Amino acid sequence: MSEPPSYPPIDPTTFDLIVVGTGLPESVIAAAASASGKSVLHLDHNHFYGSHFSSLSIPDLTSFLNSNSTPPPFPTSSTTSANADDFSVVNLAIRPLYSDVEISSFSAQLLQEHSNKFNLDVSGPRVLFCADKSVNLLLKSGASQYVEFKSIDASFVGDENGNLWNVPDSRASIFKDKSLSLMEKNRLMRFFKLVQGQLAATASGGSGGNENQEEEEEAESSSKISVEDLESPFVEFLTKMKLSSKIKSIILYAIAMADYDQDNIGACKGLLKTKDGIDRLATYQSSVGRFTNALGAFIYPIYGQGEMPPAFCRRAAVKGSIYVLRMPVIALLMDKSSGGYKGIRLASGQDIFSQKLVLDPSLTVPSPSASPLDSPHENFQFLCVRDVKQKVARGICIIRSSLKPDIANFLVVYPPRSLYPEQMTSIRALQIGGSLAVCPPDTFVLYLSALCDDVHQGKKLLNAAMNALLTCPDSGQPETSSLDQTENAVAKPILLWSALYIQELTTAQFDSISSTSMPDAKLDYGDVLDSAIKLFEKMYPNEEFFPETVSPEDSENDVGLS
Repeated sequence: MSEPPSYPPIDPTTFDLIVVGTGLPESVIAAAASASGKSVLHLDHNHFYGSHFSSLSIPDLTSFLNSNSTPPPFPTSSTTSANADDFSVVNLAIRPLYSDVEISSFSAQLLQEHSNKFNLDVSGPRVLFCADKSVNLLLKSGASQYVEFKSIDASFVGDENGNLWNVPDSRASIFKDKSLSLMEKNRLMRFFKLVQGQLAATASGGSGGNENQEEEEEAESSSKISVEDLESPFVEFLTKMKLSSKIKSIILYAIAMADYDQDNIGACKGLLKTKDGIDRLATYQSSVGRFTNALGAFIYPIYGQGEMPPAFCRRAAVKGSIYVLRMPVIALLMDKSSGGYKGIRLASGQDIFSQKLVLDPSLTVPSPSASPLDSPHENFQFLCVRDVKQKVARGICIIRSSLKPDIANFLVVYPPRSLYPEQMTSIRALQIGGSLAVCPPDTFVLYLSALCDDVHQGKKLLNAAMNALLTCPDSGQPETSSLDQTENAVAKPILLWSALYIQELTTAQFDSISSTSMPDAKLDYGDVLDSAIKLFEKMYPNEEFFPETVSPEDSENDVGLS
């Protein structure tokens, strides 16, 4: 790691909260704490905002992935005030959370002329539902003033033959879809009507209050889903509704966004219950048409997902938070008498103190054998040992033309077993064009992701999707070199550059020192924000998470859609 620049000492030296890392959860927590009147110091060893949620140029992305896939040299704290009377020093290290990074370039001219004109999402593919908690939080916090969005115009389900089937997510799209038979359309319409009746009945609570109450309750009961069905697997309920396999797949994986093969009930790691599936459908359907200039259910930030963390950082700065980039935190300070957290030591040598601390997920305490300070490690054992059970394979592809000639920004979902028999998880692909200022004109960025258990499985998933969508130059790998050169393949967009990598999925940790989670494998930010809210409420149980300052009616127009 390069030496940090020379900074003047930070003043003051004591804060209510220190946040290390400017990823989205850290930035939300810093903004919420500032809104509650807390003094906040927000630090990052990177020269950019966003950390694992950033959008970077090709050189910066390459450097970030490579530097976070191997343990970098990290400054130690052995030179300054280590012998202080009232505290002990526990060194920190950076834990690699990416592995098997493969960067491939097939267009030297592109890299030379335009490499810095790309804004590539480290945690893609990712979007916001128009009616989800992310948009509501942007409005409530005021961060919506600092980020603009555009619509993701369509969603498709793909198959192994290169076909992209439209997702019928509204009454109009169902009737226009020529791939559906009349019977499929009628059954799908009846299903959506039942879902809407269930949601309406749940919202009203079944209250009547007039002379026709019994008749209303009888009609309402006929449009409700039984408690038994709500607790059953969603896939079984869809079968009970006599929906075709194609329609079930679309609902499960392109609308309800299930990750694992729902038909394999016995081995499914994330079996979706009907009640949860209905909730996801409600979010999706309420997102369609929420904003007049958003055609579909999703929106995406102009300049990339990396615009989200700085929006919350700006809200925090307005409230007085202090920001310092390019400043590594190299050690924790522990109170000798109580054994509890006291402060941090910066790479500049300065010691800063606070009541609470939130750490980027890549920061860890070396194992006890690496340091003579055994007793402090007992207090921070949760930073040493992370229970990582899953990984997510991510891919970023730059292509010459759009996958769909008439659409620039859209989502493609490959359900389990749609590309090969052993495919047990969904693969999501998001194409973004130049209108969103993430790439030069006449190029497009394609993000891919899939949950996986190991590197081999993850790379196989990514390569299968890439082969179905793109013309991939022969890289010598079995998955890519066996591309079937059919007439269909010739028409596919040509791959110009790609980055494939495996990311660890760590969860947030709550203690006297808290640690945020890595970007998850979801398409949206729901679980990421839930974790940030939980962490804030644990730190400040008597504080409101972003006190209401603007009425929802006034803020609805401030989402920044263009």
